[in-house]
Amino acid sequence: MEHTALEREQVRRLARLCRLDAPDHELDDLASRLQAVLGYVARLDTLNLDNVLEMPHVSDETNVLGIDQPGPPLDRQTLLDMAPQAYDRFVRVPKVLGEGGGA
Repeated sequence: MEHTALEREQVRRLARLCRLDAPDHELDDLASRLQAVLGYVARLDTLNLDNVLEMPHVSDETNVLGIDQPGPPLDRQTLLDMAPQAYDRFVRVPKVLGEGGGA
């Protein structure tokens, strides 16, 4: 099954939806790379999977987690030094909610 080539505007829109910075000079390269992925997916779609059993998980093991034990806390200065931004003695975090008021 052959797909039509991706247009530059389609690639630009996909990049915007994925929140990727895609300058105009990279659109042709991105289009060809995306086209290769779509071609591979189309090849997978042609496989005969009639006798293949479904696998709900890739492994028989489930919930293989260690015991959640807290370690020693970081001192404030170490935490502030690791933070991308700090204000006074607080870690500054970006606003993630819409334009509405705070909690």
